[in-house]
Formats: sequence, C-alpha cells, structure tokens
Amino acid sequence: MRRLIVTEFMTLDGVVEAPGGEPTHPHSGWTIPFSTEDLRAFKLREVLEAESLLLGRRTYEQFADAWPPRDGEFADKMNAMPKSVATSRPAELTWNATALEPPVRSAVATLKEGDGGPILVAGSASLVRSLLVWGLVDELRLLTYPVMVGGGLRIFPDDHEKWTFELAALDRFAGGAVLHTYRLAGS
Repeated sequence: MRRLIVTEFMTLDGVVEAPGGEPTHPHSGWTIPFSTEDLRAFKLREVLEAESLLLGRRTYEQFADAWPPRDGEFADKMNAMPKSVATSRPAELTWNATALEPPVRSAVATLKEGDGGPILVAGSASLVRSLLVWGLVDELRLLTYPVMVGGGLRIFPDDHEKWTFELAALDRFAGGAVLHTYRLAGS
C-alpha cells in the first residue's frame, strides 16, 4: 500500500494560493521572503523520497510550464517522476503525465493500493479538499509561513464535519516557516 502525502505551503490565514509568484493572487510569491537553505533542503528530501505526483489540473498546468526548462536535482526529479492528473481533458497531457480515470475517488484509491513509494500531492487545492473528505490522505504536511494575505484558495473542506488529526512531527525553519506534519487520528 502506497502512502498519499499532501504537502502545502500555507499562510497563517490558511491560504495556499500563489505561494511562488503565480499571477492568481494580489500577494503572489508570499513564500519567497522566508526561503532558507534548511527549508529548501527539506523540500528536496521530500521530493526525492516521492515516487510519483498526484496533481489537480491547474497545478499540473502551472508545474508543466515551470519545471521542464529548469535543471538541478530538484527539477530533475520533478521532471522525471510519473504524474497522475485529475482532469476532464486527458488528451492534452504531456510532461510524463497520465489522466486519472473517473471517478477520481476510485482512481486515487487504486493508485494507493499499488506497490511503490509515496505519492506526493502539492498545491491542487480543490483536489486536496476532496481527498481529505474521502479519507484518502495518509499524511498532511502544512508548511505554514508567518504571513497573512487576506484571502484566497484554501484546502480545508467547509462541510461542518469534524476531523481529528495527530501531530506526527513539528519542524521550524530559519526563516520562520513551521512544518506541521499530521496523520488522521486512529489510522
């Protein structure tokens, strides 16, 4: 059984949108002032440990534009990893990507049942929201930055359900970001 790990850059007010300079938010690039060597080393370890990526369509499109022209160990791994994409336009995929067969919930469950290493989900706010509701997330890594941006996309469901998690790890980085690693309580 493969583990599904959600990793998110997040503001103090819960926003995951436009952490690296995407044009979708007025405060785009809010992670950049807090980037430090220890944080970049963690993100490299995280991506090197992953065997594949699971992405929503919008994140896939942003990543597919951003990563192929880059080089270095992180970019090489991002470009080489197989990607599964939740999309209704499968014919348009490139960048070592395959569309999930509908329904997405069953397709992700099947991915998790396979052999291999961790499946990493980055960004993909709408997909992550669904994965949480469906109980398919094995580990939730929230890299929280000491900034609020006043609104934007969030990953948390607004369904009035109660979810209890266990804190598995807590790491602080030199720039002030804090990594909270959670697992669903009782799993």
